[in-house]
Amino acid sequence: MSSHPIPAPADPVPTPGAPPPDVLRCAYLDLQVTDLAASGAFYADVLGLVVTAEGPGWVALRTFDEFIHHNLLLREGPVAATAAFAFRVRSPEDVDRAEAFYRELDCPVERRREGFAPGVGDAVRVQDPLGFPYEFFHAVEHVERLAWAYDRHGPGALVRLDHFNQVTPDVPRAVAFMEDLGFRVTEDIQDTAGTVYAAWLRRKPTVHDTALTGGAGPALHHVAFATHEKHNILAICDRLGALRQSDRIERGPGRHGVSNAFYLYLRDPDGHRVEIYTQDYYTGDPDNPVVTWDVHDNQRRDFWGNPVVPSWYTQATPVLDLGGRPVALTQRRDDSELEVTIGADGFSYTRPDEDAPMPSWKQGEYKLGHQL
Repeated sequence: MSSHPIPAPADPVPTPGAPPPDVLRCAYLDLQVTDLAASGAFYADVLGLVVTAEGPGWVALRTFDEFIHHNLLLREGPVAATAAFAFRVRSPEDVDRAEAFYRELDCPVERRREGFAPGVGDAVRVQDPLGFPYEFFHAVEHVERLAWAYDRHGPGALVRLDHFNQVTPDVPRAVAFMEDLGFRVTEDIQDTAGTVYAAWLRRKPTVHDTALTGGAGPALHHVAFATHEKHNILAICDRLGALRQSDRIERGPGRHGVSNAFYLYLRDPDGHRVEIYTQDYYTGDPDNPVVTWDVHDNQRRDFWGNPVVPSWYTQATPVLDLGGRPVALTQRRDDSELEVTIGADGFSYTRPDEDAPMPSWKQGEYKLGHQL
């Protein structure tokens, strides 16, 4: 149970007067695991992440194109949970701004000049108004970027941390707060009444650094690592099959409608969900258009119309407060998506009526047939 009360989902998060920190990108996930040896073997030996450093009760790993100390920190603990979503900020002064921004919101805030993780310096950790544990840091140890070390790359090489996906009971409220923090929406899912069921938000110029998915939260839905090409994802599937670990594949491989990315979803030894992800698109221009998908369009989750397993909607990783205690879940009040979740995603794609208008992307236009 969290020591800090989470506002009811209907209550808007106040906009602070203090300027937000200038977030560069998602940088690493601090993940608590119950069996460090098993989890370390999965991420290092099966998925091929590079071990930067390790010590009693922890191991830090990174992707091949990374130059900061790590993208994933595994710590052994009593429950499987997320300890922090860590974002790098542009300057040391932005760590000060992060502290002031969240203190004005009366959030739990802890600052450690020596950092919260190996290889990371001065940092602030907060429990934000949505209940999520965030870290903001700038100072970090640089390590060798292994982009050119092709002798070390396996056929399924993971090259960068791409994004987080967070589960929250009130997506519009969460989106408004993340926009106050400086994030921009690139894609979302809505119904004809304008109800927003999920949103993808970015700081770096890709589809997202994090996504907000409707459900009982706060929780981690998944962490995503990118490959260069889709054949790298197929190689990971073959490797899992050869190692008799294909039961770790929860969903895919497939092609998302949202983000256009090729994907594979796995479950680690604790059940934490990991996405392997590639081939989304550039979003860095200031007038980058937002793509809105109809919640009834079952190509939004899988462009080929493949069904989505029920665990996708019902299972997620709890998060910890700053004292290391699991944060209690708040149930989503609006359950209208439940009527379309299985109905839209639980069955394969069906063609529209012959008299229905042709999607504009089939007419050579840009907007994918969705109202922007």
